[in-house]
Amino acid sequence: MRYYVQDRGDQLSIDLSQQFHALAKEEGFKLDAESPEIVISIGGDGTMLQAFHNFIDRIPDIAFVGVHTGHLGFYADWKKEELRELVRLMSGKGDPERLKPRIVEYPLLELEIRKKSGNTSYIALNEFTLKGVDGTVVAQVDINDVTFEMFRGDGICVSTPSGSTAYNKALGGAMVHPTIEAIQIAEIASINNRVYRTLGSPVILPKHHHCDIFSRKDQRLLLTIDHVNVMVEDLISVRCQVARHKVSFARFRPYPFWNRVRTAFLD
Repeated sequence: MRYYVQDRGDQLSIDLSQQFHALAKEEGFKLDAESPEIVISIGGDGTMLQAFHNFIDRIPDIAFVGVHTGHLGFYADWKKEELRELVRLMSGKGDPERLKPRIVEYPLLELEIRKKSGNTSYIALNEFTLKGVDGTVVAQVDINDVTFEMFRGDGICVSTPSGSTAYNKALGGAMVHPTIEAIQIAEIASINNRVYRTLGSPVILPKHHHCDIFSRKDQRLLLTIDHVNVMVEDLISVRCQVARHKVSFARFRPYPFWNRVRTAFLD
């Protein structure tokens, strides 16, 4: 098995990374930073986002596994004291009826950003946000090439189902099961009065729909793709839609999504 480890960089995560390398060597795993089959993220959900973007060009060929070193993360199945058990199951020495992991695939967000200075594209695992730097954002939102609303406020968040438990939830968005191929649009502090009006409610679009966000004044905008910040002064538009490719996670034991939600927010 070819593997790679992405750790958070703190001492605990570094120590666990070294421990994992030692256990993996005992099982004959091969450390491969170029073309791993499995990427182990040791840290938190932010570490998983880093691992995802580090291997963004090889997403169809890689499965991810998360080990959390702090609070339970939505992308982490394993605790720091369970490394030996994880490596044992990865080696195929666990349940003989489950020698291979179950691979689950989650939808991603594809972004096409048009600027006067040129176009760029991104893929997001969690969410994309557009915020104003100097004041109120003024943006036109189209759905399937038809004008939906004129937005004024602090910004707009577009999330994936797996990212719906993050910033989207704080904005009052719905938590969406990550097997549903969709994206969710949530407003950030929209202005609603007798003059200006928005829907004021999150919108969920299926995979065959898309939305376009057009900048409607000269404005400096901060675009955030997961943990990556991009400052833009000449934005024309951003097209958001469900990506063609999905991200894969290797499940070596069952951990249902709603169990994660209950553990994170209710227990």
